[in-house]
Amino acid sequence: MQPLGIYVEVPFCASKCSFCNFSSRVESGSIFDRYSNALEQEIEGLPAAFESYGLAEEVLALPVDTVYFGGGTPPLLGVERLRRIVHTLHGRFGVQAGCEFTMEVTPGSADAQFLAEAMRLGMNRLSIGAQTFEDHGLRAVGRLHSAADTCELVQRARSAGFENVSLDLVAGLPHQNSESWQRDLDAALRLAPQHISLYLFEIDQKSRLGREVLQCGTRYHAPAVPGEELMADAYELGREVLEREGYIQYEISNFARPGYESRHNLKYWQLAPYVGLGAGAHSFDGINRWANVDDAKLYIERLGARRSPIEEARKLSPEEQLEEFFFLGLRQAEGVNLQRARERWGQDRFGHWQERIEALTQDGLLIRSGDNIRLAETAYLVSNEVFQEFVGA
Repeated sequence: MQPLGIYVEVPFCASKCSFCNFSSRVESGSIFDRYSNALEQEIEGLPAAFESYGLAEEVLALPVDTVYFGGGTPPLLGVERLRRIVHTLHGRFGVQAGCEFTMEVTPGSADAQFLAEAMRLGMNRLSIGAQTFEDHGLRAVGRLHSAADTCELVQRARSAGFENVSLDLVAGLPHQNSESWQRDLDAALRLAPQHISLYLFEIDQKSRLGREVLQCGTRYHAPAVPGEELMADAYELGREVLEREGYIQYEISNFARPGYESRHNLKYWQLAPYVGLGAGAHSFDGINRWANVDDAKLYIERLGARRSPIEEARKLSPEEQLEEFFFLGLRQAEGVNLQRARERWGQDRFGHWQERIEALTQDGLLIRSGDNIRLAETAYLVSNEVFQEFVGA
């Protein structure tokens, strides 16, 4: 089995962005001690939490080569709470030397002293939610930071010793146009991050801004959200500019200098095992998927009562595993290997996919080279439609 990844969810933010469709929330600082204590209890209580769900505890014995603190804004917990959580992780898991240890950071949430302490805790990669470098756009979606704060954070990170920095940019935010998007790309490149993620704003019911756009409302600057054509053009321009600057697109939304691909995120697309800790965290051991209760207060309550935080768990059928092999693996630029699928799930199960693959290849949506298939670059913007072809086929 491949090495294990550990994900720690810190679902708290200083403000809730209007475009956010995650379960993070704004809470009083009084909850931070209770949440940190609950995290430690969850870690120390493994594998007891697995028993009632029939989950195999062998996954917990795997060597750990990636740790990711996400959210939310993990720095809100402060150095001392983070130190206790990291210490508890090391006491329970076999964290390898050279482990990729990522922490998500919002500009303005981490000063120089915090970053120096984070390095001492073993954190060696920062994922910074820049989103845009246009101050007007940042204010429009409820961000508390400015473009200057993002630049200052990157400079502080370099001074603290971080040699692996990632920036997130979002195309499709209110008031964006082709000129401002070009400025976003230029500003990001001036900071010379090792990794850049380009996301398209998802217009759905899961965010306040998304709901407002769907309802043709006027709140949250919804009328200023650009159309799909501009978002598509922004994505293609981003791909072109980043490739020209030496970044390799290794996944639909992710670009990296050679050797700086996110090892943790690759686990999700390659069906490698990972254990999620904290409210709303998800886990996968290669066959089973399980998730903790989403509400932070309920999570704390369950751990305080020595109950499992797991809310749901299910074993994937071989057919479901094969579906995930395709629709997650095809997110990667390198695609997936069909011989691997045959060896793992058998020719009988794989056989009925052959016609679907051939049809998508003839339509120019997939590119096949021997036993390797990958998503055509011209199909990246319609990737979700392609992936649907592998669900319930």
